[in-house]
Amino acid sequence: MTEAVQGVSLLTDQDIYLFKEGTHFRLYDKLGAHLHTHKGAEGTLFALWAPNAFQVSVVGDFNGWDCEAHPLVPRWDGSGIWEGFVPGVGQGMIYKYFITSSRWPEGIYKGDPFAYLWECPPKTASVVWDLSYGWNDSVWMGARKRLNGMQAPFSTYEVHLGSWKRLPEEANRSLHYCELAQELVEHVDEMGFSHVEMLPVHEHPFFGSWGYQAVGYFAPSSRYGTPQDFMGLIDAFHQKNIGVILDWVPSHFPLDSHGLAEFDGSHLFEHQDPRQGFHPDWNSAIFNYGRNEVRAFLISSALFWLDRYHVDGLRVDAVASMLYLDYSRQMGQWIPNRYGGRENLEAIDFLRSFNQAVHQFDPDVRTIAEESTAWPNVSRPVEEGGLGFDMKWKMGWMHDTLKYFSQDPIHRRFHHDQITFSIWYAYSENFVLPLSHDEVVHGKGSLMGKLPGDGWQRRANLRLLLGHMYSHPGKKLLFMGAELGQWSEWNHDSSLQWHLLDYPTHRGLKQWLQDLNRFHRQEPALHRLDFDPKGYEWVDLKDRERSIVSYLRLAEEPSNCILAVCNFTPDPRPGYRVGVPQAGQWEIVLNSDAAEYGGSDANEQELVSTTGIEEQGRPDSILLDLPPLGILFLKRI
Repeated sequence: MTEAVQGVSLLTDQDIYLFKEGTHFRLYDKLGAHLHTHKGAEGTLFALWAPNAFQVSVVGDFNGWDCEAHPLVPRWDGSGIWEGFVPGVGQGMIYKYFITSSRWPEGIYKGDPFAYLWECPPKTASVVWDLSYGWNDSVWMGARKRLNGMQAPFSTYEVHLGSWKRLPEEANRSLHYCELAQELVEHVDEMGFSHVEMLPVHEHPFFGSWGYQAVGYFAPSSRYGTPQDFMGLIDAFHQKNIGVILDWVPSHFPLDSHGLAEFDGSHLFEHQDPRQGFHPDWNSAIFNYGRNEVRAFLISSALFWLDRYHVDGLRVDAVASMLYLDYSRQMGQWIPNRYGGRENLEAIDFLRSFNQAVHQFDPDVRTIAEESTAWPNVSRPVEEGGLGFDMKWKMGWMHDTLKYFSQDPIHRRFHHDQITFSIWYAYSENFVLPLSHDEVVHGKGSLMGKLPGDGWQRRANLRLLLGHMYSHPGKKLLFMGAELGQWSEWNHDSSLQWHLLDYPTHRGLKQWLQDLNRFHRQEPALHRLDFDPKGYEWVDLKDRERSIVSYLRLAEEPSNCILAVCNFTPDPRPGYRVGVPQAGQWEIVLNSDAAEYGGSDANEQELVSTTGIEEQGRPDSILLDLPPLGILFLKRI
């Protein structure tokens, strides 16, 4: 192996200017390890940002991990970037950077922040890799404006790739990307979901972090295969017209020695002061959003997944922890902003820049905030004073709804406001209704486990919960396992309880969710005006004594409406009168209590006719036999 060749670079003066300015959002094309040919010699060109290093060299099996064999040299322009071309280093070779500094005079080995691939944990080296791939998703990409638009039906299946299905006969291993491209894609397609959202796939050292403690912001986890294998998984989803959303974590990163923390002997990516740079909840480091190069690094990561992996959306984790300087901190444990307030002005500016960059890259890509407070205008455009996200998780709906459903039905009349209140702020943001992984871990139990009653009542409650969710304004997100009626809470080291589908009652629940997804997608009233008050009307929200609510979902054409009636008690309600906006016949198009879903089949009605009697302020009404713990969907024919 020859010495590193100096003076070879992919970086131009314009690249350096934009990098220092914090507006270079394609750094993944310039920094990191890139296969390259120089004067007829094939090798790899390395470029690393380490402005406070004394020396940097690239080491690996190719040079016997000799820290003196291939030193990199700093650029002359003061950018802090070290470069060098190493002939003979090719695809699949592992490497690290050996860095000396005042903090590490003896030197430390670091992975490449821009690596396209890492060794499979617990190994920690980066891997030289090329991202060439022949995509077959042109039909999806051409239709993405419509299928991924704000008026499109979003019903999202949230999945942790490592525990969706495991193979006990092979030491309980997770499925590989190639296997998921067959089995997971087939399942999501069969269930009728429009989108899939993956817990972070970025390379992460600790499997139990579920991907939320990442070191590889440009690399899918090698636990499940190669980058091309992951591209194949996304490609397979797109060929089934299923959009792909990735969880993305710019809020914090782990302290593992091979990662970003104290990267060049200084607090390069994180704040130095622990009152700003250390996250007490997750024992992790907080990015320094005020540093231009860090902003460029993070936004480059976001665009990377859209550009190289054709991702259709990014869900940003833990936004609240970024917005507030005093998040999870007591007085004296945080530093106020320059105006004396608790708002993280640099993080706010970063989030706005991120959203603007994503939408400039492709306006048909969606950004979604997990933001758990009442911060205003999260999903409003930056030019209108918002943060610029397309949507925000509606945590208030989730908390109130799960609290209501956890009540014994005999007590629900005392908690009626919990099931009706969310409508009053339903249009203050563009909301996603999340029943996510966070609600089925850490002793919270599964969705089924949260619900009261015997087995039959719990399954009926879960069908009712899902029916109410799908008829409520907002896009939908459901964590894997709910479709099985999983009894145990999620465990990342175990497979979902697929054996439950051996039982007819659990197959019925799965069929209910399939039919809900189909109905949701085919009925414009259930999705087109999710973010418009014109898409919802109460029929009756006041029948708290019988714990019944009824409402209309509407599309642009008022005659195209869906009536939903929910009975939140196990008592059948025969002859229950409901006001309707139009005279004629109304068809019961979905009934959660039907026998095929595991219900009691208490309602034998299929068509009901109006009676000419005014009810609930409407000129006409129908009489319904409401099933126990059930929801009916009706449509005028």
